[in-house]
Amino acid sequence: MAITDPPLTLLPDPRPLIGDQRIPNASGGEYEHRYAATGRPTKLVPLGAEREMDAAVHAARHALPHWRALPANQRRDMMLRLCQLVKENAEQLARLQTIENAVPRMFASRFPEAAVDYLAYNAGWIDKIGGEVVTTWPTRAIDFTLDEPYGVVAVIIPWNAPLPSLGQVLGPALAAGNTVVVKPPELAPFTALRVGELVLESGFPPGVVNVVPAGPVGGNALVRHPGIDKIHFTGSAETAKKILAGALENLTPVGLELGGKSALLVFSDADLLAAGRQAVGAAIVLSGQGCTNSTRLLVERPVYDRLIRIVKGLMKHTVVGDPCDDRTFMGPVVSAAACDRILGVITQARESGSGRLAVGGERLGGELAAGYFISPTLFLDVDNNSDLAQNEIFGPVVAAMSFDTEEQAIQLANDTRYGLAAYVYTNDLSRAYRVSQELITGNVWINGFDGIPPSAPFGGTKQSGYGRIGGIAGIREFTRPKNLWMSIRERAANTPNESSAL
Repeated sequence: MAITDPPLTLLPDPRPLIGDQRIPNASGGEYEHRYAATGRPTKLVPLGAEREMDAAVHAARHALPHWRALPANQRRDMMLRLCQLVKENAEQLARLQTIENAVPRMFASRFPEAAVDYLAYNAGWIDKIGGEVVTTWPTRAIDFTLDEPYGVVAVIIPWNAPLPSLGQVLGPALAAGNTVVVKPPELAPFTALRVGELVLESGFPPGVVNVVPAGPVGGNALVRHPGIDKIHFTGSAETAKKILAGALENLTPVGLELGGKSALLVFSDADLLAAGRQAVGAAIVLSGQGCTNSTRLLVERPVYDRLIRIVKGLMKHTVVGDPCDDRTFMGPVVSAAACDRILGVITQARESGSGRLAVGGERLGGELAAGYFISPTLFLDVDNNSDLAQNEIFGPVVAAMSFDTEEQAIQLANDTRYGLAAYVYTNDLSRAYRVSQELITGNVWINGFDGIPPSAPFGGTKQSGYGRIGGIAGIREFTRPKNLWMSIRERAANTPNESSAL
């Protein structure tokens, strides 16, 4: 399959967007972005560093009082106008994501709708955010709470799905009344910059949303800035540790949505074709570069061989190739460095005997040779204590193993430092509920997966992070309660001394 050059004329101005101004001569240097399907350069991206982050924080701080003071209906309507503009620009936004991280159009075309769902859902909360009345004793008083925004929020998004990630976090952060500094990664800066432009077109006051592409230097300056009131980071556990170290300086609260090594538990009574499709999806959706991807396949022994045959067949028939072709299911991984790292993991697994390579395990050549393409890969009979089973690979690699009992399945699934997601396939609803209760993870999908609803709380346990995005939990992630106590005792009559004092 020949690779089509993407339409680079769609790319927005790559300079930082602070307030309503583009910032020239960014102090963090430049990053040469490359299209992962061909390895060819697309555009030089100026990177923000301490100077740009300081300007962005000050712009957000300046906009905060006006944004908070706007009536709820006006802020709600601005968010709904932003939803409309995302819909109107859906084609460009989808193409931008294909250019910046080579996600196939088949998937990228769905991302604008997902972002709109997140934004519209949270817009509906703006005129409903309040507090609660609290019972008091022994004094007669009224005690109530106000849900207040943190203030200026640093939002650090990942490169694998920037548009849904923006909707997922910007939605509740803005609905709660915060202003925001968005740091997209240098690997995928274009979608966030275009969304920043649409925010201004929607009528948001300048400074409510600022977008500063940056690498580690700019990210470090942002999380250490004393003007940041809350940080929300989506990414890897290793980067999260650095963010927490930076946040420690000012005791800035942090929300973390991190990686996973999610287990797919398949019992003998399951729909094996559906389970097989879920297992293959772990490798091919975003080329395996997804935090919720079910990259550990745990199968009850009586159906292990049958399911493996299904998975192998589906993997071998997966269309890998041009991300701009609507028939393509799987594109390349994001960069040359990622490609080399994943191939190194595969080589190490083969040499150490961590599992038997059944499908894939190679960089694709021919017309795909210039890009960063790795074939869908399946290892069998994997040692659950191995690096292959324990570490997040973030590539198109699935590790399969068998189990004999329900208890063993739960033990294997929980035997990891991650706890973001799990998947259970069984037609026994009692078992499904029972097993789900025992899985130490923030999210469990049973007999299917159709995305993450904006109304559902999403987040992890253990080293998959903490905090929740989605539903009322997402609003609470970006608000903090203020308690007000007011005495309602009757005023006593003035005493002679009091009268004379007056």
